[in-house]
This record gives sequence, C-alpha cells and structure tokens, in this order.
Amino acid sequence: MAYELYYWDGIPGRGEFVRLALEYAKADYIDVARQKGGTERMMAMIKGESAAFVPFAPPFLKDGELIVSHVANILLYLGEKLALAPSDVQGRLFAHGLQLTITDFLTEIHDCHHPVGTSLYYEDQKEEAKRRSEVFLADRAPKFLGYFEKILAHGSQSNAVGDRLSYVDLSLFHLVEGLRYAFPQAMEGDGARYQRLVALHDRVSELPQIAAYLRSDRRLAFNQSGIFRHYPELDALNGP
Repeated sequence: MAYELYYWDGIPGRGEFVRLALEYAKADYIDVARQKGGTERMMAMIKGESAAFVPFAPPFLKDGELIVSHVANILLYLGEKLALAPSDVQGRLFAHGLQLTITDFLTEIHDCHHPVGTSLYYEDQKEEAKRRSEVFLADRAPKFLGYFEKILAHGSQSNAVGDRLSYVDLSLFHLVEGLRYAFPQAMEGDGARYQRLVALHDRVSELPQIAAYLRSDRRLAFNQSGIFRHYPELDALNGP
C-alpha cells in the first residue's frame, strides 16, 4: 500500500523534507493534495471531529491506518521503515534531535519574512522583516549552519549521523537549497565557510534517485508562498 503524504499543493514547504526521504528510498507514495479532490480530503481529515488522532496541520503521513504528523515525527517513523536512520537507539535519537534542530531553524527562516504574524501580508511587516533578517543573517544563521558543519566534521564518511546516508542528510541538502534561493547574496561563497555542509549538498544532489527527482515534475519549485522566499531587500552581502 502506498504511503499518503498530505501537504499543501504548490509549495515545497515542510512537505519537501518528507518527499526527499520517500524519493531517495524509492518508496511508493501519493502526494495527496496534488491529486483531484486531494486538498478537500486533507482538510476533511484536519477538521475530523470524530477521529481519535486529528493532525493539527500538514504535513502528515498516512500509512494504512496509521497517521503520523510533524516532519521530525514522520522522518523518525520512516527512518526505521526505509533504512534511513541509524540502527542503534542512540543514533536514531540523535538523528531525531538533529531534525528537530532543523525544525527550529526553519521557524527562524520563516520569521525573516513574517516576523509579526502569519495572518499578515509581507507588505504589512516589511520594516520588521528587514530588521529581523539583518539579525538572522548576522547571528542566527551562522549559529545553526556552524553547528551542522561541526556535526559533519565528526560524522562518519561525511554523513551527519551513522555510517550511511540518513534522512538528516537529505534534509540538510534541502536546507542549503532553500537558503540559496532565499538569500543568494548572503549565501554566496558558502562553500568556503561551510565546506562539509556544501559538500554534502553536492553529493546528495548527484545521487541517482535525487537527481531524477529534481528533474521531474514531482519536484515543486521555490516560490513566494513557502518557507523559503526571496525578497531582495532582505538579502545582504555580509551573510552567514
């Protein structure tokens, strides 16, 4: 039975981290909201008052009767099922912790363009967004990226955790992709500052399964509706 991934149609967003794991593992899955009537099905599940396990928001994954919500939880589940996580408990928990750290980082990236409220348009908070982005690029981004670089320095065979590629490595690939889209000037020269992180990104992009996915129409392009958004006025040359 195919996995069912529920996430908004039209944006990579948080759903992309799950897609990359499914694509790399060559798992059979359905991107439900991209099917006819899929968004309505997704919203019905979120609003389902009679269901015992109602997800708060996408993404969530359905595997048979099992429903798993939140990216880190979904990847914790898939990591063991698809051999995308270490086999030992310590390794699996550490991988989960790294994914939760990526989740924290994504919140800060999103807040660069929506620092006041998600219900407001970007144009309603441009002044606050510019100030938030300046702090993000000068302080927060280097802190997170430096941490991941340090983790990779201690990893085996240039992986974040364990002796084989994991879902964390796939997520770090997408993180670099997204930051390059959102902050191209700030991220210019990132290969010199974060050699291991960029080397991991390049290696993942060349994996046959991932390369094929990136060329396919299943891969959604970055745009101004997702987590990673490019506003030139928020970019800077003195980036992370």
